[in-house]
Amino acid sequence: MSILNIVLVEPQIPQNTGNVARTCAATGARLHLVEPMGFKPDDTKLKRAGLDYWHLLDITYYKDLNDFFEKNKDGNFFYFSTKATNIYSDVEYPDNSYLVFGKETAGLPEDLLFANPESCVRLPMINNNAARSLNLSNTVAIGVYEVLRQWGFPELKTSGELTKFDWNIK
Repeated sequence: MSILNIVLVEPQIPQNTGNVARTCAATGARLHLVEPMGFKPDDTKLKRAGLDYWHLLDITYYKDLNDFFEKNKDGNFFYFSTKATNIYSDVEYPDNSYLVFGKETAGLPEDLLFANPESCVRLPMINNNAARSLNLSNTVAIGVYEVLRQWGFPELKTSGELTKFDWNIK
């Protein structure tokens, strides 16, 4: 299976991280959490948002962004930011892609974005200062499913069954 990595840099809200963890568990994506975080990994709100999916996660913690990059040198990095000029769906995501997201209050460091303009992507939004950004966990889910769509949804179940009816009998 192709490898997809989700990186949260200094996440602040445990419920967002729990929702992202659930998305990772449901899609087989690896989760990377870069400290400092605004909560402890055993936070009740974090666990509640992720429900009973924690045992399905491949999760790694890093002491800071330098530690993350030192331990992940051969990845293909894509930085999600409202400041980016490239649209997320116009990019091809190769195997071992890392979708990198900043903290809810400030996003990713601008020096990181400026050093990697071709790898910075954004989700289109209305031009309105009041609507600054989408929720972090929603943005992650959109990014994850775009990558998986491009890859043909490898090893994911792409059809479901009704409990009271059969799709093939009408």
